[in-house]
Amino acid sequence: MKLKRKKKHEEHVDESWLIPYADILTLLLALFIVLFAASEVDAKKFKAISESFNVELQGGTGLLDQSAPVELDTDTSPFAIIPEEGMTEEMMEEVEAVRDLQELREFQEKIESYIDEKGLSPKLQTELTDKGLMLTINEGVLYQSGSANIDEQARTIASELSELLVSDPPRMIYIEGHTDNVPAVGGEFDSNWELSSARAINFMKILLENGDLDPRKFSATGYSEYQPIAENDTKEGRAQNRRVEVLISPYKDEPETEE
Repeated sequence: MKLKRKKKHEEHVDESWLIPYADILTLLLALFIVLFAASEVDAKKFKAISESFNVELQGGTGLLDQSAPVELDTDTSPFAIIPEEGMTEEMMEEVEAVRDLQELREFQEKIESYIDEKGLSPKLQTELTDKGLMLTINEGVLYQSGSANIDEQARTIASELSELLVSDPPRMIYIEGHTDNVPAVGGEFDSNWELSSARAINFMKILLENGDLDPRKFSATGYSEYQPIAENDTKEGRAQNRRVEVLISPYKDEPETEE
């Protein structure tokens, strides 16, 4: 009987070198990830903007209780900051814009609370836009159709709104009157230009009875029928176009004035 010989097992290849090789690859990958992240994010800019929120919301302390890198300089502009080493002018402007937007949001929250409290929605609406915070007052709140006279109830609303517009330092506030495209015929006004302008001016005059508001920061404009927000071929659309708008401007958009 023939004996079967056992086949020799192939020699086991030494693969111990794979472990350090894999470690090196892992470290290289981590290095490239860090380099890529550093190239995509300006760490100082992110830190400056992040900590600027902490200044406004938490009194100057961050998650690690670090002091904020910027300080308000009230002797210059409303949101002027003292630059930290390494901060560029662009970065400082972004920090100022963040603070400005935060304050406009606080304005919006106050006005929205007032609207809810008085049950004035949807007659009064707010919207934060690129131009600033827009308060839209629809027809029937301040004026009757074809009129620019403000009755006692509407005067009370205007007076209460004036309290919500106070800021330190004061902001530019633009009052804008709008009408539909139905001609003003046989009434007090000869045209929609005059009607829309009178409505804006009369509303502004009541606001400025509040001594805490600065008249130099106000303007009133009538746009007649030429800036509609809805179609004028329906009753509902015309009602939307008959409105008064109050624009609270960002500080960055204010015109420079000589003292």
